[in-house]
Amino acid sequence: MHMKPLNGLRILEFDGLGPVTFAGMMLADMGAEVLRLTRSEAAGSAVFSEVGGAVLHRNRAAVPVDLKSASDRRGVLSLIESADAVIEGFRPGVMERLGYGPADLLGRNPALVFGRITGWGQSGPLAQAVGHDLNYIGLTGLLHAMGSPDRPPTPPLNLVGDYGGGAMMLVVGVLAALLEVRTTGRGRVVDAAMTDGTALLGGLFHALRAQGLWNDRRGSNLLDGGAPFYRCYICRDGGYVAVAALEPRFYLALLSGLGIDPAEAPQYDTSAWPDLHLRFAALFAARNRDDWAEHFAGTEACVTPVLSLGEAPAHPHNQARGTFEDGAPAPAPRFDDQPSTVANPPPLPLDAAILRWGGCEPR
Repeated sequence: MHMKPLNGLRILEFDGLGPVTFAGMMLADMGAEVLRLTRSEAAGSAVFSEVGGAVLHRNRAAVPVDLKSASDRRGVLSLIESADAVIEGFRPGVMERLGYGPADLLGRNPALVFGRITGWGQSGPLAQAVGHDLNYIGLTGLLHAMGSPDRPPTPPLNLVGDYGGGAMMLVVGVLAALLEVRTTGRGRVVDAAMTDGTALLGGLFHALRAQGLWNDRRGSNLLDGGAPFYRCYICRDGGYVAVAALEPRFYLALLSGLGIDPAEAPQYDTSAWPDLHLRFAALFAARNRDDWAEHFAGTEACVTPVLSLGEAPAHPHNQARGTFEDGAPAPAPRFDDQPSTVANPPPLPLDAAILRWGGCEPR
């Protein structure tokens, strides 16, 4: 039987939307036993929707609880005593008001890792302000860098703030704190703010800017669509190709595939980029997307089709790797060729969850 890397870890996830749900999914995918504390009917109208459904909620059981109920509180605290970590995504102060703040929970379990994820962080002038992914990444400078130069910045879905700068940073922080517990025996609070994490994701661009290799004019830089050899082009059938021929060798392969003399298209003459973009655009518009994909297949030109969400699971490479299961993304990363497993266990009553973790039933 294959053991996953996080087998043996017990994590309580206070149910929420978006980033904390994604973090819970990742931890469960990697083998942690995650119990997702969801709002029970006794707590009134549900405030946590099932956004994400069988994908983001996979590999862990939902445990319906009323966090304001005295009996359910005793049960949750019993689970806390057996848990290695807690993750939550409420606004600052909510867990404290409910009686589940770090002081309360670490008092019951001093080795507990308490992972918190918010947009603005637990402190600062905006800590109590409402917001969403777009607001958070807008404050970091990264949103300003995305999109066409003649239009407002383009929302990059909610991948950058919620999931890249948020959920991923929470997972890294929780795992780092769990490693520390092994040597110190003391728990720690992890404050994962999407603004902090997103700013960190932009480290390369701040470094380039400091060296004079990046400017704030959107769509005029190497990696933001300004370079004609690093952008997407529309094809005759309305599909798109992604062109990413950054290195000179790859750029020469691109020019060869397009039938362009390298002497006519010096790669790093930025003054020639606008005209070169128009030339590339006209060529790509003359053939269908999949024709171009076949034309460049096996070359070093770094030209690939831009697939839709519906098309991606059927691509031969994705099928060969099992990147998708039943049309949904499979767990990642991989560990020693271990097969990924996806399950959707039924809800687990609180008393059964307590017994599973070896605690005492609530009285």
